[in-house]
Amino acid sequence: MNSANQGNHNQSTQQLEISVVIPAFNEEEAILPLLDEVFQTLHEMGCSHEVIVVNDGSDDATESILHRRRETSPRLRVLTLVPRSGQSAAFEAGFRAARGDLIITMDGDGQNDPADIPRLVEAIPGHDAVLGVRAHRKDPWIRKFAQRIANGVRNTLLGTRFQDVGCSLKVFRRQIIQDLTLYNGLHRFFPYLVEMRGGRTLEVDVGHRARQLGTSKYSPLGRGIPAFLDLLMVRRMKKRALRYNVEEKP
Repeated sequence: MNSANQGNHNQSTQQLEISVVIPAFNEEEAILPLLDEVFQTLHEMGCSHEVIVVNDGSDDATESILHRRRETSPRLRVLTLVPRSGQSAAFEAGFRAARGDLIITMDGDGQNDPADIPRLVEAIPGHDAVLGVRAHRKDPWIRKFAQRIANGVRNTLLGTRFQDVGCSLKVFRRQIIQDLTLYNGLHRFFPYLVEMRGGRTLEVDVGHRARQLGTSKYSPLGRGIPAFLDLLMVRRMKKRALRYNVEEKP
């Protein structure tokens, strides 16, 4: 193996402290300002890191913008899904590529505040996942109402009391999330899936910002029925999950 390839191999296998995974679809306006904030926060934390943006088949300039940015940001990795495969697929691809001991997820629209990352990381000792709770959401009332109803239905049917599973800003230990097999829509159920694997979770208040750049792709009416069917599937998974302890006598 020549020296150039050896260097690429070392970079691809190097263990890091933090991997940030950001799915992005048509975020040509928002993605660069967000990356500036994310890299600034990680630099101030003084940790080894990488930022993985998973471009989910964008048909605007998102991909070309990311590749230009990568030329000046060696810690940026760009994965592209072809064709567009959805947010769950984007998260799974990012998780499997991640090298960090901790995996941080966030949206690509800039509404999650990267300044909250240190608070979540500081809370991880003793837990397998720290989940952001948007204390003061800056969304239209219809979106907040729909999410509140969906959250209540999920908690009732799954027997839990998570406050805000719709917040994308989360921190996971890599071993609890990296090998998780996802299906379309299951990114909405990360906290429940972690608990089903025996993981310990903690919720922490985080900020939330109004979208300043780009346009929202959220449609509460368009995702209602598929999300409910996904919920029924997760409920069945939870009921049928294996639960046992193993002992080996000397």
